[in-house]
Amino acid sequence: MSSAPTPPFSLAPLTSPLLGQARHGFFTREGGVSTGPYASLNCSTRSGDTAENLAQNRARVASHMGVQAGCLLGVTQVHGPAVITATTAWAAGQGAEADALVTSNPDLAIGVITADCAPVLFSTAQGTVVGAAHAGWRGALSGVLEATIEAMLALGATRESLSAVVGPCIAQESYETAEDMHTTITSTDRQAARFFAPGKRAGHYQFDLAGWCVFRLQRAGIRHAVALGVDTLTDEARFFSHRRRTLAGGGPIGHQISAIATGPRNS
Repeated sequence: MSSAPTPPFSLAPLTSPLLGQARHGFFTREGGVSTGPYASLNCSTRSGDTAENLAQNRARVASHMGVQAGCLLGVTQVHGPAVITATTAWAAGQGAEADALVTSNPDLAIGVITADCAPVLFSTAQGTVVGAAHAGWRGALSGVLEATIEAMLALGATRESLSAVVGPCIAQESYETAEDMHTTITSTDRQAARFFAPGKRAGHYQFDLAGWCVFRLQRAGIRHAVALGVDTLTDEARFFSHRRRTLAGGGPIGHQISAIATGPRNS
């Protein structure tokens, strides 16, 4: 288990009042110790970053969240609908294959890793049950957001008490897609067609991932669901982006983390 980091260090996570009393943050790439393409708050244990840098970065996030370094939990993300209910801690990088977590344990913080996909944080009004989901288009299409809601209901939440916020992800203006993806999504979710705009090139579309996620959340009965409206591709100073990396010719990349924990920080 990593020791707590020594201040001072500066993290600048985005937050939303909609998540109420839950401790949470959509963390940026700022405030870490990593260098090069991972600069600086890379939190992906599956990247090529050093174990030492990853441990320190994740410890900084855990400290900000008010939990022990070993109690910031993630999963092995696979773009599917599986959800893990976290009751006790596991080692960093050892989370099961899934794309969402839920918990009611105040000693744990749960998080997802993204670099253009949508991070979605959930909370009950009192912050007693929380959730975090990684929603790329494949995961959203497979039902990961709806599955996260169901897992929170199993922990005692009510649908009426839930709020959800879609964090920084690739924006419609930046997300060009081809006909195959358009057909795959709209043939499964016919109401998704409204989230595709004509593309800048023939045979292509601009896809509103965040808007589609909010729509699916509201359709699932979550009345309080919003998107922050922050584009990871165009904001290079604050966010890692797979699409930006691809457009630049490839290479290694870091990932930001979005995390949430129940209730106020322990005093």
